[in-house]
Amino acid sequence: MIRHTTTPVVTPLSIGPSAAASAPQLHREFRTDEFWRDIPGWSDVTEAEFGNHLWQSKNSVINLKQVRQVLGTRVPDSFFTDVEAGLRKAPMNIRITPYVFALIDWDNPTDDPLRKQFLPLGSQMLPDHPFYLADSLAEDTDAPVPMLTHRYPDKVLFLPLTTCPVYCSYCTRSRIIGGSTETVEKDTYGANKEKWEAAFEYLRQSPQVEDVVISGGDAFNMTATHLTHIGENLLAIPHIRRLRVATKGIAILPQKILTDDKWVGAFLAIHKRAHEMGKQVYIHTHFSSPREITKWSAMAMQRLYAEHVIVRNQAVLQAGVNDKIETLSLLTKQLSWMNLQPYYVYQHDMVPGCEHLRTPLGVGIELEKQLRGTTAGFHVPTFVCDAPGGGGKRHIASHEHYNPETGVSVWRAPRVKPGRLFLYFDPLHALSPEMQKRWTVQAEREAMVRDAIHQVEPNLGGEQAKMIEDLLQIAVH
Repeated sequence: MIRHTTTPVVTPLSIGPSAAASAPQLHREFRTDEFWRDIPGWSDVTEAEFGNHLWQSKNSVINLKQVRQVLGTRVPDSFFTDVEAGLRKAPMNIRITPYVFALIDWDNPTDDPLRKQFLPLGSQMLPDHPFYLADSLAEDTDAPVPMLTHRYPDKVLFLPLTTCPVYCSYCTRSRIIGGSTETVEKDTYGANKEKWEAAFEYLRQSPQVEDVVISGGDAFNMTATHLTHIGENLLAIPHIRRLRVATKGIAILPQKILTDDKWVGAFLAIHKRAHEMGKQVYIHTHFSSPREITKWSAMAMQRLYAEHVIVRNQAVLQAGVNDKIETLSLLTKQLSWMNLQPYYVYQHDMVPGCEHLRTPLGVGIELEKQLRGTTAGFHVPTFVCDAPGGGGKRHIASHEHYNPETGVSVWRAPRVKPGRLFLYFDPLHALSPEMQKRWTVQAEREAMVRDAIHQVEPNLGGEQAKMIEDLLQIAVH
């Protein structure tokens, strides 16, 4: 089999000297080679086929059998055995577009940042943290009606469906997304206009709400009709001023922006209508690695930018994916070059099946420090920790207390849930061997948590004391 070049080629977006002549210009270059032809199962696929969103969806890899069929002898049998072990432990099934699958470095899949995000290996997975939560952000607790989370005074999160074009290993909503597995049974749901009405009615009766994030699941999996229905209903509510359509699609299925004129047309109609009404509609997407970016990413962004659509990026900090300053700096500059605003970098949530991907809080703090100054300030993303238990997004350096030796950090959210404390924990494997041993003893870990809380609230009593006891009970599993 002939191996096709994987050397990035300069696209029309690139200007100035090549990367070889000037390393700082790497962010202006995007892959244009036919990288998918390196995959035995797709070696004869034309560029026109590969560039069509319908072909991508139809040929998505959704089980181990397909992984074997597509790769053939490209990797050793031991790799398939490792994937099988990973799927037995993972809280989600797999679904990977050919676009993403082909971008994985199959000469070294074990260390590849894309493989780590979408295809679990049993050899890399670690036991969950004692304080993990299936619903780490308390989205269900803060839901006044089904499919709607209302945490911030003027903003809500709307989850109209639980399906996605890909399933990400780091997903914070693996409790409802990715189908039932050997370890998790889920109540999933698809798009349903009738079931959305309760959410619309709640919003009509909530004049303080001005901002709606439409997520899921993924908005890319809505039909054009459903997207229009949601957009029209929300824009018709006078006090709602901003809609944010959340999709990872631009990162993992950019072909949809280029070839699904019906879906794009529906979105642009909502965008135009909002502008006429003096309102705003944005897209929020999720690039986490420079390796996800190709000419299709750039072309998709060009189409949206030509229509004056503002797109923001929300990356999740992941070990071995983007936890080095060189990687994160390149990603930030590439996004900016494509007119895609670097918006957030999230500390990984404390959800099951992700311990091997989480990084210590201190890593994020240091990365933010190193990234600031590499480019214009308005292109530097905000690093946040979404406080477990429903504290909401807190700036990564705004903790009340952090002990990197024990890995315990304490947070407040005075405008979200006043009077409460929230706890985030570093992954145990990042701690010293002695500290890891202490964490295996219930009395020891309780002592570490109590000490951290005492540093913030030395005189606990009443409801706060009860709250702490409730927090400690989380670790019974």
